[in-house]
Amino acid sequence: MNAHPFPGSASDDRTLESLSPEPLLTRDFESAPGAVYERLRSRYGAVAPVNLVGVPVWLVLGYPEVLEVMQNQELWKRDIRHWRARSEGRLPLDWPLLPAQEVRHMMFLDGDEHRKSRTTFEAALKPFQGSRTPQAEQLKAAVVRYADDLINLASYGAGRVGWADLCAQYARPLPLMVINRLYGFPQDQGDDVIMDIWRMVDGGPDSAAAVERLLAAMESLVTAKRTSPGDDLPSRMLTADPDLSSEQLARELSMVAVYLSDVTSNLINNTVVEVIRGNAGMRMSLSAGLIGETVNRAAISNPPVYNLSFRFPVQDTELGNFTIAAGDVVVASIAAAHADPLFSSGLDPEATVSTRAHLAWGAGTHGCPDPAQQLGTMIVTTAVGRLFERFGGLQLTLPADQLPWRSAHIMRGLRSLPVRFELNEAVPGTPQTPAGPLPQDHIAVADLPQPASPELPARSSLWRFLTGLRRPAGS
Repeated sequence: MNAHPFPGSASDDRTLESLSPEPLLTRDFESAPGAVYERLRSRYGAVAPVNLVGVPVWLVLGYPEVLEVMQNQELWKRDIRHWRARSEGRLPLDWPLLPAQEVRHMMFLDGDEHRKSRTTFEAALKPFQGSRTPQAEQLKAAVVRYADDLINLASYGAGRVGWADLCAQYARPLPLMVINRLYGFPQDQGDDVIMDIWRMVDGGPDSAAAVERLLAAMESLVTAKRTSPGDDLPSRMLTADPDLSSEQLARELSMVAVYLSDVTSNLINNTVVEVIRGNAGMRMSLSAGLIGETVNRAAISNPPVYNLSFRFPVQDTELGNFTIAAGDVVVASIAAAHADPLFSSGLDPEATVSTRAHLAWGAGTHGCPDPAQQLGTMIVTTAVGRLFERFGGLQLTLPADQLPWRSAHIMRGLRSLPVRFELNEAVPGTPQTPAGPLPQDHIAVADLPQPASPELPARSSLWRFLTGLRRPAGS
């Protein structure tokens, strides 16, 4: 590693603001974040000052340092009220990343508040993960049905060969459909919520209105569950903590919905991309039927969460080659930590089972709760397994380095995943769609394959939206 330009900075008086950090979210970062991380690592070492949309932050790149920030909960806090620049009024009033950070839900709580919220969430979600409860078995069966519904729609009329956008037509809607079922939305409400989560994550011009509608819909759902509880996540959270306010539960449900949908859809996409690009270890595990191992390798090489939410030290502390002042803002990078030679040099691409010491699911008390991790893994492994059962000969229709990514300071996900596919022979138990050309480019919803899941009516807005994404035959 090159010598660092600030060898004595751990004990000097340099402040974060005085270092003139370079912007992080550039075009280079969107196309090749790994190269940006390595450039910063070679210049600064394990910690680098960067500019995040006009605000200076510390970016933690080293594996041991990221692990320290994640595990030392007494020193590194999540609550935004510890941020010195914010408390001193030095943040731009219109800073776009601030509103999401100011919502007080489980991710941004510390101490007893966090433990109480996490305990409630874990108790409520536990029956829906694993394989030993009726709820978990029913949810797993529903995920399989949703996957088949989406594959049937994307491949309808293609014959043996077709084209699809696996991001928009498969990886993104599938987790949202699972959330709709897990939350127990009425059919006339859940579909609109799914679309608003989609708009919120995209961050477009209508995202602010989507956030307001989403929170209002969650509060309405909580009110309904207090009166008529069901076997769903909101009802079980109310049972686990009857004193939980409707407003707070709505915030928790919104947070879970957004992160569960984005993390799982990103990991589905990333796994598929890595397999298609020829990752030898992943192809080996996929050929052996080790879908879980295939997904684990994707979580290492291309984690669905690139950087963690903000942390703030409660006292001055040395990290890397710098002194981090109390109240400074720190962003720990999972993707950069996985590329740290201290971690990556120990990986064996030829090993049958890769390491579980990666940080894709977090670590410490703010790591992804076990029930949520198991649920997310079930969704991703089912989605990936079903996709490769149904589709053979998957090929990218763009060079891998030209795939469009949507990069943010936390998530990095594909905007689209255009592929050419070949349909495999009929899979037992799967409703097959007719082959041959479609009768016309624009076809009535009733003429298309009908979803097998009663939670998703054929004439719902989501199904109509997905129908509109279907590529006409022969194009």
